[in-house]
Amino acid sequence: MKANREAFRHYRIRSRMMRDVADRDLSVSILGMEFPVPFLLAPVGVQAILHRDAELASAKAAADADIPFILSTVSSVPLEQVAQVMGTSVRWFQLYPGKDTDVIRSFLDRAQASGYSAVVVTVDTTMLGWREADLQHAYLPFLHGEGMANFLSDPAFCSRLTQSPRENPQAAIQEFLSIYVNPSFTWKQLAEIRDMTDLPILVKGITHPDDAARVEAMGLDGVVVSNHGGRQIDGGVAALDALVDVRNVVQPDYLVMMDSGIRCAADVTKAMALGANAVLLGRPYAYALAVGGREGVVELLHQWKAELDLQLALSGHRSLETLNGAHVVRV
Repeated sequence: MKANREAFRHYRIRSRMMRDVADRDLSVSILGMEFPVPFLLAPVGVQAILHRDAELASAKAAADADIPFILSTVSSVPLEQVAQVMGTSVRWFQLYPGKDTDVIRSFLDRAQASGYSAVVVTVDTTMLGWREADLQHAYLPFLHGEGMANFLSDPAFCSRLTQSPRENPQAAIQEFLSIYVNPSFTWKQLAEIRDMTDLPILVKGITHPDDAARVEAMGLDGVVVSNHGGRQIDGGVAALDALVDVRNVVQPDYLVMMDSGIRCAADVTKAMALGANAVLLGRPYAYALAVGGREGVVELLHQWKAELDLQLALSGHRSLETLNGAHVVRV
């Protein structure tokens, strides 16, 4: 996590002066759709531990701001309920590829039926990392039944149980833990997921350029350069540094997004100058949700829009499209 922040501090924005920046355009095109700003809300699981309204609050805030929302597999609210509060607004489904292919297929079918327009397959969490804060508190939300809404509402998962989750919640929790992650997940299984759905697929958790090149060669729709916010591999490469390497090996028009370490609009500017088509916000909106629920996330998104607009103008640009590596310097 510290490396992610340090990487952003190593880059400085090199502004251009005396340009007409009176009119500015923050919009981007992603998967053939136009969005007003270049950031999406990242998949953050178990949001009920942040606020009682959980994903319903953050998803509704994203919808109100016309910003895409990515729902985690381990959400506190079933994906259908999130879709209902978002109406026709853009939403993607993040998939943890566990051990049961029937459950994976069921999740993908449910997502498509509920109007989710893309799938983000997270590949850096085939087992949980050594998370010291969780260990110090002897805490794992799943052991309390938190973050299991999509599983407990899924017919394929419930078919694995001899009793309903209501009758025997502990058995359901243990069954979830037995299939939630999959250390045996390989490129072969990723190709199988591609065959399970017609939705565009992005692969999240990529930091090595060779992996990014292989994702592109498979014909998948994009990558999200990410080290899971520093929560998985300790001592790993910073996501921003990985972004530079990934952008250099894929085609110029290939979709590359990134997260991990972004805390302000300047970080968005730097990431886009270094090759990201858009970024994902994680911790910032999670903090806003904890503080103020839906209103907190709405306020945060308004502030980020305003800050990014000023950031773009003061760096001498009217459009994000003109940002490139010449506009940042590594120090």
